[in-house]
Amino acid sequence: MKKLLETLTGLLAGIALLAIMVLTFLDVVGRKALDHSITGSLELTELLMVVVIFGALPLVSERGEHVVFDSLDPYLPSLIKKIQRALVHLLCGSALLALGWLMWKTGADFLDTGETTAQLKILKAPFIYGMGLLCAFTGTIHLGLMFKEQQDNEGGVL
Repeated sequence: MKKLLETLTGLLAGIALLAIMVLTFLDVVGRKALDHSITGSLELTELLMVVVIFGALPLVSERGEHVVFDSLDPYLPSLIKKIQRALVHLLCGSALLALGWLMWKTGADFLDTGETTAQLKILKAPFIYGMGLLCAFTGTIHLGLMFKEQQDNEGGVL
C-alpha cells in the first residue's frame, strides 16, 4: 500500500510539476521569440500548482516531512513527546478530513453552477473534488499514523 501511495501521488505531483516547467519554458520562449505568450498560461499554472501541492500532501504526511518546530523536544520527557505526536496526528487528521468534506461540498456547488476559470473556461469542480479527496486521504494517513504511534508505544518501541 505504501509503495502504491508513493507511486500514484508521486507521479501525480511530478507530472504536474513537469507540465508547469514545460509550460513556463514555452511561454517565455513564445514571449521573447514570437512576441506572443501562451493564452491562459497563468490559469494553467495555477491549476497545476493545485495538483502539485495536494498531490504531494499525502507523501509529505506519510513520510513525516512537514515543517516542525522542535526546539523544546530535547527538554520534554519521552511520554510527553509521544502524547504530543499522537495529538498532532489526531488534530491534523481531523482537520484534513473536515477540509476534505468541505472541499467535496464546494466541488458539488461548483459543478451545479458550472463554475469555470476566467480565460480558458476550464471547469473548477474536478480540481476541487481532487483537492477534497487528497485532503481526506491525507487525513486518513494522519489517523493511521496516530494509531501506529499508539501501537509502537504499547510494544515499547520508539
